[in-house]
Amino acid sequence: MLEILAVILLGLIGIIIFIDIMPISRDWLSRIHIGRYRNKQEWNQSITHIGVNWLNHTPKIKVTDNVRLVAIDMLKGNYSKSVIQHWQEASLLLGLSECLKNGTDKELETNIKQFLKTKFDENGQWREPPSYIDSAILAYGVMKLEGIDTQKFKPAFDSTWELIQSHIGEDGTVQYRKFMKNYRYVDTIGFICPFLVTYGIRYNKQECVQLAVKQLEQYERYGMLDDHFIPSHAYHMGNALPLGLFGWGRGLGWLAIGLCDAWSELPEAHDSKAKLERFVKKFARAILVFQRPEGNWNWTVTRNETRADSSTTATLGWFLLQASQIEELSEECSAGAERAIQYLMKVTRRNGAVDFSQGDTKDIGVYSMLFNILPFTQGFCIRIVNYNKRVI
Repeated sequence: MLEILAVILLGLIGIIIFIDIMPISRDWLSRIHIGRYRNKQEWNQSITHIGVNWLNHTPKIKVTDNVRLVAIDMLKGNYSKSVIQHWQEASLLLGLSECLKNGTDKELETNIKQFLKTKFDENGQWREPPSYIDSAILAYGVMKLEGIDTQKFKPAFDSTWELIQSHIGEDGTVQYRKFMKNYRYVDTIGFICPFLVTYGIRYNKQECVQLAVKQLEQYERYGMLDDHFIPSHAYHMGNALPLGLFGWGRGLGWLAIGLCDAWSELPEAHDSKAKLERFVKKFARAILVFQRPEGNWNWTVTRNETRADSSTTATLGWFLLQASQIEELSEECSAGAERAIQYLMKVTRRNGAVDFSQGDTKDIGVYSMLFNILPFTQGFCIRIVNYNKRVI
């Protein structure tokens, strides 16, 4: 009996060690000959192939930074959360939707339709109704698909709007979580503002557009660092004190997504278009100051000593591409976006996976020190290069 127990125990220890060692070994091997891409067309094909494969088999993003005894996190249900996956899937959709604009691809369309079947039922409603506003960016990703009938998913879009409404706080802006009613996060801008503007314009609900604009205006008022114009991670609604880090890279990315996509979705004649354009100009000039000579932004953009972050670089590269539509910023923003693309090509693995993105954030001011693949980054790289291909 003791021998059997010893064998079982040794087997369990072996499994635990295997689970820990396998990802580390895989990463090491995958980084051999990293960054060998020499032209955008080859890079685009490679990263898009990975993006298509990941859409229906999206890699799980770790909640913790643990690299040892990972099996224990899995058993406790702390390895990954579905809410984190929403913005991974959304980004892949946003990237692949740009591919669709560049030409029909049957394999791509088939994979997207398969994905949509897993998310929505025959009545166009979410199969698993989301509880958090993070899902709004996934709804936005669906709304951006061209050549695919997304009107049938209006019930899910309506329920997303209802979910956002249920998170509106006393100040008339949206809470990140209901149990954190006094905090306003920069993440929320990226999650909700593009959806609100797109949904509001498409279905003639001006209150949605007004809410997005208000969310941005309030953050500009209370969440931005004077003179340098970069966002804090969050601010407290009661006393307007900034919280967390000024210059957290992906925080800049969340603001960039929410701002430039909301601005782009507004018709030229809309009352808020000029207002948001002023915000875009100011933020574009601010982020160009912090771009490194290699084309990247670091995970703390204000510190040259910190590690480069691919997720920050991909999202801010996308922002600069959009801002380059403004004539007075066209040259410097186009050049900044091009430098970002060149950097991202250098951190792409042989198989097409873009590497060295910061892991999931734990809390206000508590940031991951793991840098690895992130489907969110992959999607924005696909988005950048396909948009760039179409407009250049």
